[in-house]
Amino acid sequence: MSQKSMISCSISLEDEGVRFGHLRVPHSVHRSAYGHIPIPIAVAKNGDGPTLLLTGGVHGDEYEGPIVLTKLMQKLEKLPVSGRVIILPSVNHPAYLAGTRTSPIDGLNLNRTFPGNRNGSVTQIIAHFVASELLPLADYAIDMHSGGSSLQYLPTLLAPRWDDPEDMQIIDGLIAAFAPTRVAFFDSRRSPDGEDRVFGNAAYHNKCHFLTGEFGGGSSVNPKGVGELQDGIAGLMRHIGVLRDDEPSAPAYIRFLSMNDDGLFAFAPQAGVFEPVFSLGDELPEGALAGRIYDPVNPWLPPVEVHFKSAGLAICVRTFALVEAGDCLGHLASDLVNRDGPVRASGLKRC
Repeated sequence: MSQKSMISCSISLEDEGVRFGHLRVPHSVHRSAYGHIPIPIAVAKNGDGPTLLLTGGVHGDEYEGPIVLTKLMQKLEKLPVSGRVIILPSVNHPAYLAGTRTSPIDGLNLNRTFPGNRNGSVTQIIAHFVASELLPLADYAIDMHSGGSSLQYLPTLLAPRWDDPEDMQIIDGLIAAFAPTRVAFFDSRRSPDGEDRVFGNAAYHNKCHFLTGEFGGGSSVNPKGVGELQDGIAGLMRHIGVLRDDEPSAPAYIRFLSMNDDGLFAFAPQAGVFEPVFSLGDELPEGALAGRIYDPVNPWLPPVEVHFKSAGLAICVRTFALVEAGDCLGHLASDLVNRDGPVRASGLKRC
């Protein structure tokens, strides 16, 4: 059994009503001997029902999630909640205040740190609290992301692929309720770089139904991403029964995609200046040119061309022109179903 977290919470997560407060992460430093890092948290609880955990700011340079959750917190007292909603708009609060992907305190990426360490550094302690204290309470969790500083995304919901028919049916229902423009299925227990120390894996081990997504990027705020998140969260809350209002959820055309093919990703084979030759939303054929990398030291040399191996929809492109070997330059997503007409989430045939 995991040890109890050293993080304390200024509000009760169990009592009825709506409360706002902070997590207190112990942080004794030169300028503050008995200091702590306050991380904003809100909870609304009303009677019996499921618990929904909503998180943003796991990476501090991703803003769509924190913006949407801040708006939700500001109207939380007026919402007809049934069950419990827990909201953390900036889980990695030190990184959020610094506008960086990783923590300015210990240099760690929170979404490569789960399940964390009760006796570790600040980021590890935060990951441990989420994995050992919050996720065990949650029946459902949505962790909101974007491309951060280095990547730009078409707003895309990301959903796990499961073999269990019951789990698949639950996820299908959540997708239909969220009604995104597009959803891409992926291995939620691992990141694209192969890491399994991620939020989705911690959710899986806590038997918590999990969705995430990329809703913009470039360290800016994508209006379409914000809109999709706001509407999607409201629809999902109604679907699972934690929001009891009479607002109808409009049916939506959803494009079903997969990121299950290594050939959908393009990585830099060497350092240089990257010139992309595709744009977000482009439909690219198999073997399409992703871009060229120029040698800034020997500019008379021909550029190195980088290609996608597989065909698909361009949903991600690198923001920064300067690259090093191994940097992701962008990636595609391939269709799971025929796009000629609307499709339903339930009964979707998985890849």
